[in-house]
Amino acid sequence: MDGDTKRVFCSDADSGTTRCWEGLNPEVLALIFVRIPPEQVLQAIQLVCKSWREVIAGPYCWTDIDVEQWCRRCCSADSNDTIVRRLVRRSRGTVRMLSAYKLSDSAFSYVANCGRCLTVLKIPMSEVTDRIVEKHAESLSNVAVLDISYCLKITCIGISALGKHCKCLVHLGRNMPPPDFEWPPNVSSQVDDGEAMVIADTMPGLRQLELGYGRFGDRGLDAILTKCLSLTHLDIQGCLGVKLKGDIEEKLNRLVVFWRPWEAIVYDVQSSDDGDNAEEDTSESSFSDSEQSENT
Repeated sequence: MDGDTKRVFCSDADSGTTRCWEGLNPEVLALIFVRIPPEQVLQAIQLVCKSWREVIAGPYCWTDIDVEQWCRRCCSADSNDTIVRRLVRRSRGTVRMLSAYKLSDSAFSYVANCGRCLTVLKIPMSEVTDRIVEKHAESLSNVAVLDISYCLKITCIGISALGKHCKCLVHLGRNMPPPDFEWPPNVSSQVDDGEAMVIADTMPGLRQLELGYGRFGDRGLDAILTKCLSLTHLDIQGCLGVKLKGDIEEKLNRLVVFWRPWEAIVYDVQSSDDGDNAEEDTSESSFSDSEQSENT
């Protein structure tokens, strides 16, 4: 039987009835398909029958696009761009959420042009540049949740453009890679409050802010706490330039959740110590066992 004309049935073991899934309303089918990983939808589900293929080709399934893990597995910027372009195109301008990884300037431009309904945009590790961000930031005016962590080609200039145009922004992720390990840490000469000052000046409505391993110091943190009065969640783990001097501690008291600069490092050290202790216990146990076997 032709694959385009075959009917898809599902039997109900309890009632003994058979249901025709092929004839379901497209919106109902979409509610089912969005619970399936995107790669399975494209690689398997759309091959089942013509009606399912039509639903998947339409916008119903692609208002929320989460392909970050798929992009990480591909580990190819070209492949990631192709995946994102294809799915955003299928949304026909209705995409509200996009979570991807390692996108290029061209893919970002495409998303911005086609995604004026976007409210959530997460693009960690992307190669997007300030020039492209400035050019397209106006198209992202509805974005409320933004993650540009590890986007090393975005600087104060790009962040400023996003802050000026994304007036709905309430959650910003801007975590950065840890610096090269130095001991004792010499961070005084590396402190740069630029990004923190831009965030404070252009994003006063923020409620949640992640700035792991940022290079700012007390001046930048104080500006954020002074101007972002709606802030409830703040993560500055690894921000070694922050000393929490003056009245900063007092301003931090209003936060619901606050991760201090040294918490990540202390946790890593403790985890490492626990691992070392476990290895010691194992080696001691092995030594005791071998000793007993020799005595017997």
